[in-house]
Amino acid sequence: MSAVLLREAIMLFKKHLIINERSPETLRAYMIELENFAQYTEKQYNGPVYLEEVTVQDIEEYLHELKVRGSHASRRSRMVYILRSFYNFATRQELVLNNVAARVDSVKVQHLERTFLSDQEFEELVSVINNQVVKVLVYTLFMTGLRIKEALDLTLEDVDFASRIIRVKHGKGNKSRIVPISDRLLPILSQYVQKTRSKMDSPNFFATKVSGQLSASMANKTLKQAITRLGWNKKVTCHVLRHSFASHLVRNNVNIVRVQKLLGHSSLKTTSIYTHATIDELTEAVNTF
Repeated sequence: MSAVLLREAIMLFKKHLIINERSPETLRAYMIELENFAQYTEKQYNGPVYLEEVTVQDIEEYLHELKVRGSHASRRSRMVYILRSFYNFATRQELVLNNVAARVDSVKVQHLERTFLSDQEFEELVSVINNQVVKVLVYTLFMTGLRIKEALDLTLEDVDFASRIIRVKHGKGNKSRIVPISDRLLPILSQYVQKTRSKMDSPNFFATKVSGQLSASMANKTLKQAITRLGWNKKVTCHVLRHSFASHLVRNNVNIVRVQKLLGHSSLKTTSIYTHATIDELTEAVNTF
């Protein structure tokens, strides 16, 4: 086996991710973290580093360096995951014999209860949103659980009123799925298309007159302004609306597998983080024995 430079291995890993159609967001995140790690090791070794030269101690010291710089545990945990993915690839391709990342301890992350809106809070929120396009987007996110990018990528053809479904063509991981349009959401979307949307010349479902497409930053900015008007002491973003959709389903005893399919999760473990329980509900649960 000929020695391979760390940076060469990273480029091969990048090609592997592209071939396997990992999302642009995933690809960018992986490359940023691996580039930072490469720069750190080159500084430590005072020059280019071969993959086989990197040790468990190098990785642990880098994670400690991140902690000292103030990086949250979630970022350090993600770094361990990325390095393990990278080294798993490198060992499979026989670029290196020693999978040092496999021997690095995971970083413990404190999982905080996620913010979500009750139905009443949601009604209060939409009542103070004046931008009609953003208001319909907010209704859509809250009643479908779409990711903000999935919603903004929708075209007019993706929203099928006859079949009452929304076709998500390129979800996370480039996966497609179908999400039904509820009885409550259907007239909201229909009225939007007939009135507000008809004035805009764009294939995008959520369109604006100026650019032809609503941006995530504009949507989140509008939400922030709405929260300020309400005087709420909580952060509400487009992604919180997705959490709220999932929480609503779970609280209404919808089977978690169905929730998983609607959200487009590949794992039930991911879906489980959207469950919420008050202390009274937990007390009632333990008293069922």
